[in-house]
Amino acid sequence: MSGLLALLDDVSAIAKVAAASVDDIGAAAMKAGSKTAGVIIDDAAVTPKYVQGFEPARELPIIWRIARGSLVNKLVFLMPAALLMAAFAPWLVWPLLILGGCYLCFEGAEKIVHVLMPHDDHSGGPDGSHDVGDPTHLEEAKVKGAIKTDFILSAEIMVISLSAIEAPNFAMQAATLAVVAVLITFAVYGAVAIIVKMDDVGLWLSQRGRLGATRGFGRAIVKFMPWLLKALAIIGTAAMLWVGGHILTNSLKEMGWGVPYQTVHDIAHSIGQGDALLEWGVTAGIDFVIGFLAGLILIPIGTKLVAPIWGRFFGEGDAKAH
Repeated sequence: MSGLLALLDDVSAIAKVAAASVDDIGAAAMKAGSKTAGVIIDDAAVTPKYVQGFEPARELPIIWRIARGSLVNKLVFLMPAALLMAAFAPWLVWPLLILGGCYLCFEGAEKIVHVLMPHDDHSGGPDGSHDVGDPTHLEEAKVKGAIKTDFILSAEIMVISLSAIEAPNFAMQAATLAVVAVLITFAVYGAVAIIVKMDDVGLWLSQRGRLGATRGFGRAIVKFMPWLLKALAIIGTAAMLWVGGHILTNSLKEMGWGVPYQTVHDIAHSIGQGDALLEWGVTAGIDFVIGFLAGLILIPIGTKLVAPIWGRFFGEGDAKAH
């Protein structure tokens, strides 16, 4: 009996350690995932375009295929690469973060410039239309393009998350990164699925609702969804520039040049005077401006140099996918 009680005591102790480890992994995953806000919002704002033009019955299957491809990107390709880098070449984390920050700044600035200085889209026909052709072939092309674009965004998410993980050992680091990958993927594509189907739900309520209030609520949803998509696009662009600017200043500080980061901190502190919320707002605003200015510098580099090279190796359509 004493041996059995000792065994149960050992099992209880192991269970407590395991529970504490799960809590640590969850807390670390939430902290790391919060650092990727800009990329997540932009991903959720961009992905619905990949199901435009398809029958409503194909929308959720397409989103599921993209989500599955995103999980493969993160867990099969990017997570092992990130862990190997952390183990054998940790000095690469900050240069890669700078590249990711540059990408965010470029994307955000390009979207603003596109709105302020619109230009014709020459990717379609003479009238701007696109040849749909075989729906099955179009779906395959859309899914492949979305997964390739997701690979870039997922790489940013994994590197940003890796830089924020403070794990005591390799196993904890790997577990945390895996949890981040799964949670972010399901959060993004779950939100996308809801956004894509909300107009169908609103239409169904407006036509089938038994009460006038129900039908009115359905019509309100249908009218609200275009505004929601526009708001997501605006928030996503602002978050990209804010996060991109912060990544640049913070990564430069970690690499030994802390002047930009310290300058932003000093300005925010002098304006905020101890008000944490105001200091955060000032910091985010300055980071946004830094991200936008960096993006303006990067636009000609991205459009004249990087995009043609990317198009040569991966196809012109994929170069414009995002």
